[in-house]
Amino acid sequence: MDTLSLKLRGMSCASCANNIEEAIRSVPGVSDCNVNFGVEQATIQYDLKRTNLETIQAAIDAAGYSSYPLQEQEMITGEDDVEKNAREAELRTLTRKIVVGAILSTLILLGSISAMTGLKLPWIRTLWLDNPWVQLVLATPVLFWCGADFFKNAWKAFKRHTATMDTLVAIGTGAAYFYSLFATVFPGFFTSAGLMPDVYYEAAAVITTLILLGRLFENRAKGQTSEAIRKLIGLQARNAKVIRDGQEVDVPIQEVQIGDVILVRPGEKIPVDGEVIEGASNVDEAMVTGESLPVKKQAGDEVIGATINKTGSFKFRATRVGKDTFLSQIVKMVQQAQGSKAPIQRLADQVTGWFVPVVIAIAIASFVIWFNVMGNLTLALITTVGVLIIACPCALGLATPTSVMVGTGKGAENGILIKGAESLELAHRIQTIVLDKTGTLTQGKPTVTDFVTVNGTANSNELKLLQLAASVERNSEHPLAEAVVRYAQSQQVELTEAKQFEAIAGSGVQGIVLDRFVQIGTQRWMEELNIDTRTLQERKTSLEAAGKTAILIAVDGQIQGLMGIADALKPSSVAVVRTLQKLGLEVVMLTGDNRKTAEAIASEVGITRVFAEVRPDQKASQIQALQAEGKIVAMVGDGINDAPALAQANVGIAIGTGTDVAIAASDITLISGDLQGIVTAIQLSRATMQNIRQNLFFAFIYNVAGIPIAAGVLFPIFGWLLNPIIAGGAMAFSSVSVVTNALRLRNFHPKTI
Repeated sequence: MDTLSLKLRGMSCASCANNIEEAIRSVPGVSDCNVNFGVEQATIQYDLKRTNLETIQAAIDAAGYSSYPLQEQEMITGEDDVEKNAREAELRTLTRKIVVGAILSTLILLGSISAMTGLKLPWIRTLWLDNPWVQLVLATPVLFWCGADFFKNAWKAFKRHTATMDTLVAIGTGAAYFYSLFATVFPGFFTSAGLMPDVYYEAAAVITTLILLGRLFENRAKGQTSEAIRKLIGLQARNAKVIRDGQEVDVPIQEVQIGDVILVRPGEKIPVDGEVIEGASNVDEAMVTGESLPVKKQAGDEVIGATINKTGSFKFRATRVGKDTFLSQIVKMVQQAQGSKAPIQRLADQVTGWFVPVVIAIAIASFVIWFNVMGNLTLALITTVGVLIIACPCALGLATPTSVMVGTGKGAENGILIKGAESLELAHRIQTIVLDKTGTLTQGKPTVTDFVTVNGTANSNELKLLQLAASVERNSEHPLAEAVVRYAQSQQVELTEAKQFEAIAGSGVQGIVLDRFVQIGTQRWMEELNIDTRTLQERKTSLEAAGKTAILIAVDGQIQGLMGIADALKPSSVAVVRTLQKLGLEVVMLTGDNRKTAEAIASEVGITRVFAEVRPDQKASQIQALQAEGKIVAMVGDGINDAPALAQANVGIAIGTGTDVAIAASDITLISGDLQGIVTAIQLSRATMQNIRQNLFFAFIYNVAGIPIAAGVLFPIFGWLLNPIIAGGAMAFSSVSVVTNALRLRNFHPKTI
């Protein structure tokens, strides 16, 4: 299946999003489609052999909307000219229509003051503003030029046998206008029946203008929700100082090639990703990783494009450019997350889908009841128009996506990549959090602290054994293997080739070095191999009690040595575990290490529940077991062996300094590797969900409270009716209040507990 992202134009409410989803899903070859009204974006899964971009776009066009592909280039450089120009053009058009609508509506409203309040204002009569024919002339351009899109979109929806927000507005304002037109042209029809030929041009015109004003505010506010993306894109450098033929050449970053050597001076941005080959400096990576302190970089270290060189000069070799840079990948992931749907939004969409038809039914019933019961056409018309206008579900459609957009963007600013809205929503419900030990709770840079041999140190025996062990271990990517190799190099031991190397997952490694069969691994594995380890048991127990990992070395089937390897805890581990527990979460440690070592480390950080001696293929099962207890489980890890558990967990959180496989399998990535990001992610999720609930309240309260009043439920008791003009203003304010509330999330800051 291929994935296609389209930018959409012409949507006015969540009902439009549902209509587009139905249109796209009806295309043969499309397996799934997700339309996000907040970001006006469609993400489509489709079979390239059965359909293509043109067919899908044709289906969208037929539904009455337009689209264009969200080009990868836009994600990389931010040169979204099409989107930017379209939004600016729409805002200019809206502004013009609002100005014209406001002037004409004000004149019509002045002309209606006498009829509405009973005040005698001779100057209004002098200007003929109270003349129905003058009001007709003034109201017509407001409805059919300023509000033309409402009628066009309503007609398109009608042809598709659907209804949208525009349908409600068109019916409501159209009913007020054409009723008034009839009363203007045929006043005798009303007077002969003993009725006044009242006109409601002011309602039709003012409602149209207010709704356009609300849409203008809404569009401007929605543009601000993408601020995090623009900030990220704006971080990148424009040029790079590339060394070519021994000369320093200033080139645009688009022309930088992999392998180019680039010079960076103090205060300059690093243009692309690479590896330092000469010089050293401190680099501020806060804007990408959220890490506040500058990080020292020297030869061999990786540097990230868009970060700022603080102190010294250095040269680095470009390893990733263009769309492959770390920053581009972050931007792409954040955009995809913002375009995804949270489960709570799907519920809102379902409600919206039923909302418009139900409201139209209520409006018709209201008209029929009041006309038949009271015999009052004016009352029937006012209640009908009021119900249609107050019931617009526009704010409901905005409630969730706007909060998700701001929340995921805020996460990126804090060095937390959230891959989808579902993860953002689920994170606040986590009950149990499982922490991998090596590389997650610990720094992931273990060091050999103890080396014991069965035969002592005579004849450099220990160095010969170290040569055999390190020669095998250098074929492994495991952090413990790297520790053994580093220790051997520090002892100036010359390594040699290992043949028939084999890594046994969760057990150890083996290979043939200098015609000796070397096996290095766990106690359990040695027992499975029937290798007697009793001579080293006392020392091994002592090392494990100290929280060190003990690995055994056997040569030709005989135990020969023991290594104690320590991996220091991350500075934030103890505080983060304590904070998670204060948040009410059960914290569990998961490790392949032996139980004594695991419990020693767990005790140090304050964890009481430990899953030890777990092989990589068993980690996912442990998560499943916790889920079987009815818990919502998050897994935090960094290694390839953590990937299945990350995928199995309800929320997989990868340490960004870990492997690409772990990051790919996770739902949330902590770019800096600082565990504090876990707390921040949970707090951000809680803040976002609270914001969404507030938005849903703002969206529903107008409808729930307004529809019965507009329908005239309180009229028989208190004589209260909802003026359609006030209904129009409330509806516009509803959307604006929802988006404005979502923007408050931009002030989110992690709390210290």
